[in-house]
Amino acid sequence: MGLSVAYSSSAVVLLLAVATIVLLLVFEDESSQLSRTLVDYFPSSSSPSSSSAFVQHQTDGESSQLESDLVDLTLVEGAAEKDAVCLDGSLPAYHLRRGFGSGKRNWLIHMEGGGWCSSDLSCAQRSQTSLGSSKHMARQILFSGILSMSPSLNPDFYNWNQVKIRYCDGASFSGDVDSDLAQHIHYRGQKLWQAVIGDLLHRGLADADKALLSGCSAGGLAAILHCDKFQKFLPKKATVKCLSDAGYFLDVQDISGNYSFRSFYEKVIKLQNVQANFPESCDSKDDVTKCFFPEYLVKDIQTPLFILNPAYDVWQLQNIWIPDSADISKAWNLCKNDPIHCSEGQIEILQGYRKKLIERLKIVQQKDLWGLFINSCFLHCQSEVDTAWNGLHAPRVNNQTIAETVGEWFFERKIAQEVDCAYPCNPTCPPWNGWRRKMLK
Repeated sequence: MGLSVAYSSSAVVLLLAVATIVLLLVFEDESSQLSRTLVDYFPSSSSPSSSSAFVQHQTDGESSQLESDLVDLTLVEGAAEKDAVCLDGSLPAYHLRRGFGSGKRNWLIHMEGGGWCSSDLSCAQRSQTSLGSSKHMARQILFSGILSMSPSLNPDFYNWNQVKIRYCDGASFSGDVDSDLAQHIHYRGQKLWQAVIGDLLHRGLADADKALLSGCSAGGLAAILHCDKFQKFLPKKATVKCLSDAGYFLDVQDISGNYSFRSFYEKVIKLQNVQANFPESCDSKDDVTKCFFPEYLVKDIQTPLFILNPAYDVWQLQNIWIPDSADISKAWNLCKNDPIHCSEGQIEILQGYRKKLIERLKIVQQKDLWGLFINSCFLHCQSEVDTAWNGLHAPRVNNQTIAETVGEWFFERKIAQEVDCAYPCNPTCPPWNGWRRKMLK
């Protein structure tokens, strides 16, 4: 069912125009506290970045790579009868590439990221894009990074059954509102996730020997939220673990002293009734937003979890630590877009964010069988990109790439907790601008 909004014709035209801009740039929220608002970067290894190494706004995963590298879209038939639908009422979707050889009974399920929507209007706009409707999703996408089938780029998971779950609910696969709005916007992320997993169970996931649930950004948060639930779907004998890439969003004051991101999350949670699906172990009586921040969740998660995060996550720096609403004078404009332009005082403030991240990851370091890879790069979402995951010029910590560290953690070959020194100590971190352009020549 397509989006049906009871607006005047002129308003509809305006809405479509806005939605087009949203798809290419950002998903505008109505909150003045987050003037930049919340959108995930979609990394791609196939073309130069206009903003930072590995980071590019990518629409629907289109790529110029060979057609044989593309993976078809699968719609979950019958999901609508279970109210498991995208924002616009269309069917949930995923891409599946079958495993082979020794990986035939192993599964890697990766959840797409793409920010959140916190109002009926912003969700209506989102419902006209690939992040709110399977009708707008590319029918084929390229698998790369952790989903690559190259033994050299992805030595531990290249021959597994590989899945990318498409993100179309705007609440990290966690919304759960029973009644539809007059505009026919559906907040059914939890049911959507269950429908996709249920479909995959029928396709062989139920017999898995090993399984890894991962995700990037908003999908990385979803990997944390759903980690223990995912484990319960699998056989008791199966090895089940989870990985969150750039999903460890911090609950901190911005540089003006406001909890602007917490306020935004509160709107998302209330709009989509996310609290109905918070992990049972998380107590949110005092503050409903707490259970949407990983730092309050990880202490009670039972399934082994790997946290992959840059210490200077560019998305978090630009939207949580230094949002536009906290920088009225625009003193941070150059620094936020390229750290080479930061003053000594600004670098010191950025180091404060890294310090908070490291402090709030101590609980992870104390857990047996949990993993960490925290590099000192200015990036966001690294697992989906060949060049970041395990490429020749991939970022390293203690001479380990991300792929090597994740493999050692999953197969328990050794303790895999790598925490980098502070910026600018790591020469393997790519320069903010121009690095990929030079690499791709």
